[in-house]
Amino acid sequence: MHIHILGICGTFMGGLAVLAKEAGHKVTGCDANVYPPMSTQLEAQGIELIQGFSPEQTQLNPDLYVIGNVVARGNPLVEEILNRSLPYMSGPQWIGEHILHDKWVLAVAGTHGKTTTSAMLAWILEDAGYAPGFLIGGVPMNFGISARLSGAEPSIFFVIEADEYDTAFFDKRSKFVHYHAKTAVMNNLEYDHADIFPDIGAIETQFHHLVRTVPGVGRLIVNGDEASLGRVLKRGCWSEKEMFGASDGGDWTMTEHAGGNFDVVFKGEVVATVAWGLTGKHNRLNALAAIAAARHVGVPVAQAAESLARFESVKRRMEVRGVVRDITVYDDFAHHPTAIATTVNGLRQKIGSGDKAQGRILAVLEPRSNTMKLGSMKDALPGSLREADLVFGFGSQQALGWSLADALCPLGAIAHSFDQIDFLVKAVVDAAQPGDHILVMSNGGFGGVHQKLLEALAR
Repeated sequence: MHIHILGICGTFMGGLAVLAKEAGHKVTGCDANVYPPMSTQLEAQGIELIQGFSPEQTQLNPDLYVIGNVVARGNPLVEEILNRSLPYMSGPQWIGEHILHDKWVLAVAGTHGKTTTSAMLAWILEDAGYAPGFLIGGVPMNFGISARLSGAEPSIFFVIEADEYDTAFFDKRSKFVHYHAKTAVMNNLEYDHADIFPDIGAIETQFHHLVRTVPGVGRLIVNGDEASLGRVLKRGCWSEKEMFGASDGGDWTMTEHAGGNFDVVFKGEVVATVAWGLTGKHNRLNALAAIAAARHVGVPVAQAAESLARFESVKRRMEVRGVVRDITVYDDFAHHPTAIATTVNGLRQKIGSGDKAQGRILAVLEPRSNTMKLGSMKDALPGSLREADLVFGFGSQQALGWSLADALCPLGAIAHSFDQIDFLVKAVVDAAQPGDHILVMSNGGFGGVHQKLLEALAR
């Protein structure tokens, strides 16, 4: 089959393209922004890329158009496809029907932690010899790729990051309803995606749609500390379920130790210890979820804990981009206030606080998500950054629709805002001292600010 993918350079659709090519299909694609690194990764797979959405692309005569949710009505290629009644479907539907239909699907959903938990779960299965396929919205460092059909041996297991964002312009259900998970992790649930969801209740409804797709012989792994997920389950649950969390009362809990290590406690009994280099309560909860999900397919808990000791995290999750003059520059994908607070707190735990702190945290933030641009989260920004020593925000009022300087005002003199990258870089470098930690947070490329900071520090 020849499929032509609209919006191919997105993380999900790019992964779909890799899977389709690996499955033996001819794959071409187009996007408005065809540039590295996604373009080079896809071209290396022998996938032809076209810049833009010209209607002339129908001359390729593919068997099917697979349409990403970045593409809307009014798009010239979409309008040509509709006018000519050409065959099309969404990316999640194609994945569900052509890749996942005969797999044991382990789906990881949640407002936060989907990518990291999916990567942990895929690595645990890989290390246990299960050779899973996976599609993850980031690049797990243990694998170096974001998607594959299976490992060295054919496998029935497939780990997928299960996004609650809508499927396509013609299908407003969340992506994850197409995956038909047998093992479903629900990590957490907060209000997000203000561009498509009016309130948290609308998101809870979508999560309940996910619950409805899990078979009776399947299992839900649910964060018991989240009241929102409790409300989802109260609407009905037809599968086995196991609850995890930091508090007592769940099936899976933990006992934390210094340095980020923790005991895994199942039904009141310590069953394993995870000794690793990751920090933060969020990562420990992600690990609990991954261990519980892996146990559902037969991986012993002790084996899973040993595997996590060799887990190398995910690119753009507290990824060290470089160290210059004893100043460390990190890259992190955090963009929701809760994720920002969690990321800053994780670094704070690592370096210490007060007189014992090993340097300062210089938080560099670009609030560019659709939710942020709508302003619905701006009042939560100061609280999310309270553990940083200095804050440098980037974004113009024209781009955001609101004043970043005004939003950061409650932080007082420690906060600074900029609408030009070069001015921001200069301010950060002028402020940085040996031993400091520059934490860059954005869900985009941020104008290459990481490399600009490293180069400026070197000068």
